[in-house]
Amino acid sequence: MDNILNIRTEHMKELPERYRATFFNSLSGFKSLALIGTKNADGISNIGVFNSIVHVGANPPLLGMIFRPETVRRHTLENILAHEYYTINHIHHNMLPMAHQASAKFDDDISEFDACNFNEEYSPSGMAPYIRESSVKMMMKYRMHMPIPLNGTIFLIGEIVEVIIPSSYVQEDGFVDLHKAGTLTVSGLDAYFSTEFIDRYAYARPGINPQSIFHRSEQSS
Repeated sequence: MDNILNIRTEHMKELPERYRATFFNSLSGFKSLALIGTKNADGISNIGVFNSIVHVGANPPLLGMIFRPETVRRHTLENILAHEYYTINHIHHNMLPMAHQASAKFDDDISEFDACNFNEEYSPSGMAPYIRESSVKMMMKYRMHMPIPLNGTIFLIGEIVEVIIPSSYVQEDGFVDLHKAGTLTVSGLDAYFSTEFIDRYAYARPGINPQSIFHRSEQSS
């Protein structure tokens, strides 16, 4: 049987910096994974890898994401604040390992699209570049951002103004089947995983046993 770790605050402070960052980054569980597309002031396209995208609301459709402290330049954040539009592009298996390579710190005059062999795609809905290789993608418009004083990170919220997705990935009730789309997830900063569908359940109500709606939703799609 494995030894059980009991890590308290006093122990956390003694952990090596990189070990501590890796440990707590992966401890929180599987996270969303996407490439953010933007353009800088010189018109050079940029790709950033993000694992902190969260649903904020559906009316209007809002998504939030976390930016790390501005101890170094954050190109994606700079570009969003300057131009307001950005894209969120889901990552599927065929986009690895170059999607991971997009996290490298490239110079301002180098586009990750070129460096990582992705193709730009544009829409009248906004100036930001989509990634053609992605099958589930959204055009976002900046709405607000706020600093988090506890650690210097920044929480940014944007509104979805366009969604591009194959119709076969959307079920009759509006459920987006990301397993069918092949969308990947991530643990920590560098461990990528595919998903395995288990079930869908009806809205939970007290006193009523959970009801599977998998077959019903599969038939309607």
